[in-house]
Amino acid sequence: MNKLELQKIANEVRKDIVTAVHAAKAGHPGGSLSAADLFTYLYFEEMNIDPKDPKKADRDRFVLSKGHTAPGLYSVLAERGYFPKEDLKTLRHLGSYLQGHPDMKHIPGVDMSSGSLGQGISAAVGMALSAKLSNDSYRVYTLLGDGEIQEGQVWEAAMFAGHRKLDNLVVIVDNNGLQIDGKVDDVCSPYPIDKKFEAFNFHVINVEDGNDMDQLKAAFDEARTVKGMPVAIIMKTVKGKGVSFMENQAGWHGKAPNDDEYAQAMEDLEKAGEALCQM
Repeated sequence: MNKLELQKIANEVRKDIVTAVHAAKAGHPGGSLSAADLFTYLYFEEMNIDPKDPKKADRDRFVLSKGHTAPGLYSVLAERGYFPKEDLKTLRHLGSYLQGHPDMKHIPGVDMSSGSLGQGISAAVGMALSAKLSNDSYRVYTLLGDGEIQEGQVWEAAMFAGHRKLDNLVVIVDNNGLQIDGKVDDVCSPYPIDKKFEAFNFHVINVEDGNDMDQLKAAFDEARTVKGMPVAIIMKTVKGKGVSFMENQAGWHGKAPNDDEYAQAMEDLEKAGEALCQM
């Protein structure tokens, strides 16, 4: 799939995110939007998956360690055909299978229930080890928030992954610089993130713009060449990317747009979509 097609899908994913969170009157748009390009690249280009057979044995696995950005994951799963897009409007509603955090028992395409920060990477490491022990070919991807990596469990998992040389594991850090309480470097600085993963025997790839498809492609292509060690992709992104008034605003970490804000957000994204169609 070419870059333009991927950009168009990512823009649709962003519309889905805003629509779902607005319908729920709750949720986490900021970090879902910053990772929309990454979700799109993984599910439409990188991973070996089949929406018609979500449990196929040799599929690549994805664990959303920063589980609160479920609207982003659900949106890309719907765009990829795992379930109907209309269902996104039931996000967080009583009786809906689309809960506020990913649920592997009820949502097609979700490989791990997550949301308690720090735990997802441990599950991903376990999946990667399992593949090694069984001589299975699948790869495991996990997405962490830069605020999330303040959790100690993340580094226990990293230590184990590096020690066991899990070269079928790709850890991605969404470095949008903001968490619920403000800037990550003000709250409890995780920097330098790359040096920390290097210290745990990871091959580290820094991505200057994690909202750029070409740069994501280069990173994941490089990751596939690495042997004998796990990979960490540290990608700089813009929190709230694509919605003018949400960009780089910590306040949009975990609140829903009202009707006027929803209309403005969708207008922003419609214009972005039109611009892509003229390219």
